[in-house]
Amino acid sequence: MILTMYFAKPLFSISAISLSGFSSSRLSNLSCLKKDDGVGGEDDIFQGFSVLSSDTPWDKDSMWSSMSLYFFSLHVPLSFGGLSVISKILHQPVLDPQIEALSILISQITELFGALALLRYSAKAQYKLSSLFQNRNFSKERNWIQSSVLGFGFLMLVVILTSLLADRLTGPKDVNNILLKEILSSGSISSTACFLVYCFVTPLLEEIVYRGFLMGTLSSTMKWQQAVFISSCIFSLAHLSTENSLQLFVIGWVLGCSYCWSGNLSSSFLLHSLYNAVTLIITLIA
Repeated sequence: MILTMYFAKPLFSISAISLSGFSSSRLSNLSCLKKDDGVGGEDDIFQGFSVLSSDTPWDKDSMWSSMSLYFFSLHVPLSFGGLSVISKILHQPVLDPQIEALSILISQITELFGALALLRYSAKAQYKLSSLFQNRNFSKERNWIQSSVLGFGFLMLVVILTSLLADRLTGPKDVNNILLKEILSSGSISSTACFLVYCFVTPLLEEIVYRGFLMGTLSSTMKWQQAVFISSCIFSLAHLSTENSLQLFVIGWVLGCSYCWSGNLSSSFLLHSLYNAVTLIITLIA
């Protein structure tokens, strides 16, 4: 679950991220490391961009079955059916904003722990999920905080520019999540619950599943660009939002590039959290 900006429906065109900040010697060293990891040996200009290893915690053959199990047994029931279940239990067709906010928080925490249990069970015995948030030896030159800040600036620039373009083409658009604005404005409990969900729990859940697990495993069998593309498509589709699908794809692409470049899932997690926080603030004050 990721929040989308309230600007007009964006029309995106994302360009390749520059590698100008690195010397040729560093890129050469990183390229050699990537070759040693066994992911492609093609001599292309983006070969040194990704520092993800081909040695992943999950078996490539069981990746899709694990992803399907997560999606249909955890994601869909909890993210899209959780509130209706709580409404029936409480016999309230329309939930109070505070109850709704707390229900979303509980549902997302449940989904997070369920996903962690599933991924821990399906991972190879010698790996820990915490390793996704640790710098590997070959990524020490890549500062994950810098990656988050640069990625956030780039993402916000793309959102603003494309939203301005869409405003000219289709006209201004009001806040597209009235229900969320109502929850945020209903009190400190509901607003705190929303910020916990959208700025911590959900970013942590989605980065572990879509970047750490899915994209990380895909990148061990194909070029990193292909892995980012496929994982971004699935990330967008998982939100079941046709209106925001293109924006979600671009967000997933930027998050994926951030993880590839830094080799540390903390970078995409921080970027994801910052983006959602800004969107919540805009929704609240709009």
